[in-house]
Amino acid sequence: MFTAFFGLPLSTQFTFEQFKQVTPLSGDNIWGYILDRHAQRIGVKRRKPALENLEKIFGATFRLANDVGFRAMSLRDLCRETGLSMGGLYGYIATKDQLAEIIEDVVRHAIEELPLLFADVASPLERLENLIRASIYLSEILQPWFYFVFMDSRVLHVEQRSMAKNSELQVQTLMAGIIDQIVPRPAGDSTLLAAHCLALFQDWYVKRWKYRAAKVHVDDFADSTVRLVRSYLAPARTFIETEEASNVAHKI
Repeated sequence: MFTAFFGLPLSTQFTFEQFKQVTPLSGDNIWGYILDRHAQRIGVKRRKPALENLEKIFGATFRLANDVGFRAMSLRDLCRETGLSMGGLYGYIATKDQLAEIIEDVVRHAIEELPLLFADVASPLERLENLIRASIYLSEILQPWFYFVFMDSRVLHVEQRSMAKNSELQVQTLMAGIIDQIVPRPAGDSTLLAAHCLALFQDWYVKRWKYRAAKVHVDDFADSTVRLVRSYLAPARTFIETEEASNVAHKI
């Protein structure tokens, strides 16, 4: 589980830096998570070289998947890219399917833990906004992992592919349930509205080239996404808050 990656609950309108402090998910502990979770599968028992090689293997996998496609990539390609022998590679994974399964597993478990950070947020709208913001920040930290699952989930086994789909549907269902709690009730079908929310933040990790070229920071993207969601789900509240902010500015 990813429970160890999640600290105290976040306040509203948190930044990427604040999210990283509460969710210290990085390259170092992601490899440790994989090593511990798949200890029975991974034959290398010396922790330091195992962590280093896992980073090499998955980094190379993401590069090759982007360059030639995961389906076309071979384990020999992976050996050349990592500098590992075939025997050395087999100490960590025996097939490409295992690679894809581990990547899907990492993303799924990280996503499933996110709602726990905001379980105590009373306002449904704020809970939804926090979940969207946190999802964007998590996908920033794990961008290659999220991108792989989005683009290459078709290479997973049927069971694993079904798990990946169900994971996304669980998040969508959770968001739809939160939307149903917003008062006054937003117009439209809550399931569709939740699907739109998902699509908004998926754009961040699927089309990073666009935002990188425009030099859009992840905080700016998260702020813009949350404002857009709020403008539809609580337009009257947004207007009141804008008026209040304007009045404060005039007084100053």
